[in-house]
Amino acid sequence: MKTTITYLGSLRNECIHENGTKIQTDAPLDNHGKGELFSPTDLLAASLGSCFLTIVGIYCQTHSIPFNHAEIKVEKHMASNPRKVERLVLDVDFRGNNWDEKTTERVVRAGKTCPVALTLGENVIIAYNFI
Repeated sequence: MKTTITYLGSLRNECIHENGTKIQTDAPLDNHGKGELFSPTDLLAASLGSCFLTIVGIYCQTHSIPFNHAEIKVEKHMASNPRKVERLVLDVDFRGNNWDEKTTERVVRAGKTCPVALTLGENVIIAYNFI
């Protein structure tokens, strides 16, 4: 996969996926931006949640587990010196799937092995809360 990123001015970038899909980013309010769009670190946080649910979906599909609902809210915490993502807190809502405890444990374990989580590794604290 290749992505082309073009600086648009005013601390904004446009990212174009090789399939033509476009997204724009903006610097956050607390770092000279307008905060009108996802910041690059917001995309990192969103990527973790999206990756987690994608892997859960693949796991459920592969193991014939009905998967009807999921929602994740990700809270990003920044460190200041150096400025970086320090911690991501995921509130994961699987209500509506009617999984037993063992199935839920297996699904959660699969989700935690998503490529984004593994890439972040020990560089970012990842906390999970399950609703």
